[in-house]
Order: sequence, then C-alpha cells, then structure tokens
Amino acid sequence: MNTNSYQEKIARILRIEKQAVLDLEKELNRITGKSNFLYSMVEENERLIDDSLDNLGLGRNSMALDVYDALISKVESDDLRLFQMLGNPQLSEPKDCQRLVDLAKDICPKRKGFFLKKEIAEGFLKAEPPRKTLEALGYSSVEAMLAKENLLEVFSSLRFLEDSEWLNNRFFKQYQNLKAADFEEREIEVKVLGAKWKEAAEKFVRKKYHNISHLKELGVIFIIPITLKVSGEILRTLSLVAHYFNEVYFYSDLFKDFAENNPKEFSKNFISLLRGDVPDNLPKSSSADRCSFLVIQRYLAKDDENDHRLFLPHINPEALHWDKAEDNLAKIEGLDFWKNLDWIGDFFKIETGGEILVSFNLVDTVMSLVKEKEMVKYLYHHQEALWNKIFVSYFGQEKLEEMIKANLIKGWFEV
Repeated sequence: MNTNSYQEKIARILRIEKQAVLDLEKELNRITGKSNFLYSMVEENERLIDDSLDNLGLGRNSMALDVYDALISKVESDDLRLFQMLGNPQLSEPKDCQRLVDLAKDICPKRKGFFLKKEIAEGFLKAEPPRKTLEALGYSSVEAMLAKENLLEVFSSLRFLEDSEWLNNRFFKQYQNLKAADFEEREIEVKVLGAKWKEAAEKFVRKKYHNISHLKELGVIFIIPITLKVSGEILRTLSLVAHYFNEVYFYSDLFKDFAENNPKEFSKNFISLLRGDVPDNLPKSSSADRCSFLVIQRYLAKDDENDHRLFLPHINPEALHWDKAEDNLAKIEGLDFWKNLDWIGDFFKIETGGEILVSFNLVDTVMSLVKEKEMVKYLYHHQEALWNKIFVSYFGQEKLEEMIKANLIKGWFEV
C-alpha cells in the first residue's frame, strides 16, 4: 500500500472527496500530535479482511460476488447453529421467542436503568385513551384494559396500532410535562407479545420489515411473535435484541444525567433524544486549532443515502450500540468471527471489470440476506462504523462514548 492509497481508500468507502480525508487527517494529526493513524487503520482493515477471507476459504483476489456469497453463507450457517442450539424455535410462537430472549439476557449486560414510572405511563393512557388499541382488544375503557392487560405490552402496541399523527400530536405531547421525579431505576424488560397482538401487528411488521422494537423511555424491548419467513431470521432477531439492550441502557444514562445535572431542561432534552434530532449543518470550528464533528444519532442513510450530513466529519451512537452488541454475540461459539468487523470492508472486482464495495459488517450482511429477494445490499452500518473508527484511532473508545453522550443534545462538538 503506497502512502496515498490509504487516503483514497477511506474516501471511496465513505463516498467523500480525497481532499476531505487529507484535510481531516492533517487537522487530527496537528491537534493530537499523532501521525500515521489513518494509515495504520487501513493496514488493520487489510489484515482483518485477509484473516476473514482465510477463515472463509477465499483469497484476497476473490471476486466480489464470491466474497459476498461467502459472508452470506457464514450468516446462514451461524443462523442454523443458533436455530439448533435453541431447539428449533418458530418465531411465530411466543414460547419459542422467549427462549431467544433468555439467550439475549445471558449475553447482554445486566444493570438497572432510569425509566419512566409505570404509574405515570398509566396516567398518560387514561388522559389520552388509545382508541384503536381499545377497539382491537375489545375494551370500552383504559381502566378495563389495564385491569386485564400488561401495561408495557399495551404501551408497546401503540407503536403499531395507533397512527403517527395521534401519537405525535396528542399522546406524546404529554411528554412535554415530564420531570425527573417521574422516572425511577429498574431493569430493562423484554416483552414477547401474546398471540392477541399478532394479527394487529402484521401491517407494522410488513412496513418495518422486522418484528422487534423498543421504548427507550420505559426501558422496554418488545418482540412480536411473527416470522418473516426469511433466511438468517434467528441471528437477525438475536442481534437486534442485543443492540436494543445497549441502546436502551445508553439513553437511560442520558436520562439520568439530565435528571441530576439539568433538571430544568429535562423534558426538552428528553423529547429531543426521542425525536433523534440532528443539526442541519456542522458549525465551523471556533479556531484554527480545533476540529468539529457532528453527532448523528440516527442512520440518516435509511431515509436518504445522499443526506449531506453523512459526508461531514461525524460520529454515530447507533454504530457504537452495534459494536457492543457484536461483542455480546461473540460470547456465543462461532459468532466471534464477526467481532471487530463492524468497520471492515473493501472493494472487490466484479465480472464486468469494475469494483464494488463489500461490507464485512454483521448487521449489513444479515440485513442484506433478509432483503435478498429484493436485491437490496446494505452498506451504511459499515460506513458509519468507519467514521467512529477514525475518531477512535485518534482519541480512543472511551472518549468516543464520552463525547457522544456529552454532545448528543447539541449535536456537534470540537476537539
């Protein structure tokens, strides 16, 4: 690798101009007094790709399709191993989903979080009755529903039974009055929704293309017992649950920090986090001695892969949650293959003579498999993880999380 090719490679993967990489590297070298860190990072990328290809029985000159197919086959074999380990679960069966949840609990961190009190959540339901949910379950009032139904399951169902206009313009408006005293410490709860929710949730699952979601404010992860009937489904489900464990704890830490250090702005900051606010632009650094980064707390590429903010220096908490989830998954025999590959990828030749980018990121590969019939290839998890890796190369993993948490509300920071 010559002295310029590493900058070219980073630029191609991130879809930015080479000059932007040169400028960023120059600034970070000057600020930190370090050098050759991006070069070393690309060397590490090469080494991990070589090791992974060797593990897959391929060489560095393999064609892109062969590499992609081998990664997909690895996901399928890992999925089959999990399927057998869990006793051949059917994700349409709540009891089988529960076995997968129990495995996730074993590999994920266990601690208390800072979440909305259940009695406050109950009060919100009574103040703004969810009509479609009541109708779907056959209840005449919230009181009658809560006398027989689990509060957290009901709250989860709002995401797929009620329309977004009612949720945003009426129900969630109640959050504007929240204060720190409305929260308490308790553990995350993972809910496998009962069969009664199944039919009602099918439209949501078809739209979202997954049957798992979460409520940051309540410390809830929920699974709808519906199978997508696609390959890789068990691994996909387990990895999403692990991801949500890390994400919910992350936001819980921020809720608690707001409560302790900025109680007057609690509801404002809390709502900003739930919305996933991201600034429209990156402010200029305050001096020539500083370098600015955005904090992008959503996968903007899901909505627009050419969103201009994706091409600015930034870090992403979503990629951090996935990095931790992959560490959790690596505790399971065979899944350690994917550890540390979240930011790994490169260009491989195709039959027509050009090259395409192949992501070695687990979630990109799993999601590509899930959407294989639609010929959708995922790359954005890898690209966002690479932005995080650039920052980590200079400042370290602890500093990455520290700066994300300290600046998520503002949406940017200087180093």
